[in-house]
Amino acid sequence: MEKIGCRLDGYLNDSNFTEPMPWIGVYVAVACMACAILTGFDVHDAWFQWKTWWPCKFFSLNATSFTLIGISIKFSADINTPMPGSEDQLVKLSGAVLMCTTMGNTLPSLGTMENKEILVNLSALAILVGTLLVDILLQLKTGAIYRFRIEHVTVMCLMLLLLIIMTSVGISVPAIKRCLEMKYIIEQRSPTIRDADETTEKSVVKKLRKDLERKWLVAHTTCPQFVIAKSGLSSASAMVSLLGVITLVEAITRAYAFFPKVCRGDSSYKWTTLLVFFAQTIAVGVGSIAPFFRWFTCFASEVEALKQSLLRAISVEDYWVERLKELRDCSLPVRIHNRSARKLAHDVKRWTFELVILLQQTIVVGCGLTTWFTYLACFAFLWLVICLFSALSLPCLCIFGVFTGFSNLKYKGKRSNQSTS
Repeated sequence: MEKIGCRLDGYLNDSNFTEPMPWIGVYVAVACMACAILTGFDVHDAWFQWKTWWPCKFFSLNATSFTLIGISIKFSADINTPMPGSEDQLVKLSGAVLMCTTMGNTLPSLGTMENKEILVNLSALAILVGTLLVDILLQLKTGAIYRFRIEHVTVMCLMLLLLIIMTSVGISVPAIKRCLEMKYIIEQRSPTIRDADETTEKSVVKKLRKDLERKWLVAHTTCPQFVIAKSGLSSASAMVSLLGVITLVEAITRAYAFFPKVCRGDSSYKWTTLLVFFAQTIAVGVGSIAPFFRWFTCFASEVEALKQSLLRAISVEDYWVERLKELRDCSLPVRIHNRSARKLAHDVKRWTFELVILLQQTIVVGCGLTTWFTYLACFAFLWLVICLFSALSLPCLCIFGVFTGFSNLKYKGKRSNQSTS
């Protein structure tokens, strides 16, 4: 064992500094698997209870999830450890994609939070995403990331877009909750009035069953997570996170199918780099299940009414900007005695919030249009597949029609011969 402290030449003995690095890699892999297991619990709960909005119950935005995510993206945020191998470069990209997948997966959990919780969690998420973006930029500049540079830039843009979408949803959650509470109260009162005249026609059991089904439906459809998961912003965030998964698949294909030239040398994390890469890939795969099915259920419900969905896509409900309008119209928190200065401060505040409201409306409409055009593209693709299948089966159908017509003609000829005889 070498001496701890200064060497004979007076400099610090740093020969043992990299010995704990493999254990750090194991720690990161365990955190990634914890994220995958918690996300898997949410998938299991939604699948077997037939919750088509795929709520976030076990893995949502909270202190525990932020801690696990911060540990899981350690390799992506490491700016000074040499990682020259192909798996070393891939694990940096998979960590950034894991961040995108987590953001897209946990978006509906904002509906379960109070206003202060939303502010704290979104601030923590912005700090975490901002730190990761800066670290990746530094690595791109210094050359620590020398492979998959375009993929890293793409994932960074997707991450920033997801943060904007989540901030937009977080601003609208209080107004959404108020609107849902009012609708819940109205729907809870309406069944008794509507069914008052039907008590003589229906049995008590059927009426109770009908009321129970109605109340169950109202309770589920007025859940904030349900409304957020079914919104256009949730579909847009799901598409963005799935684009990150596609980017990772493309990078893995390039790394293992084309065998590009990489730098020589080993990482200080040694064999744990591959372990972390597998753990992050599993976490990305499990975490992309819920966003995919949220998008798919919205797509399946919108195919039948594509024209009406376009009108819904370009419309902005009041609850998206209600909170911002309240802040725009409220008085200044600081009292200003000078009349001109007070008027100028009011005007500046009003103009600022008008700009923010316009930005919020642009985000909502942009996400809605993106979702609608994706639905349209998928619908066109399905139509093309159906047409191709019809074209391939057309000769068989023609031959079948010819033989059917010939059989009918032969049958008519036999009947005419029998009648003449």
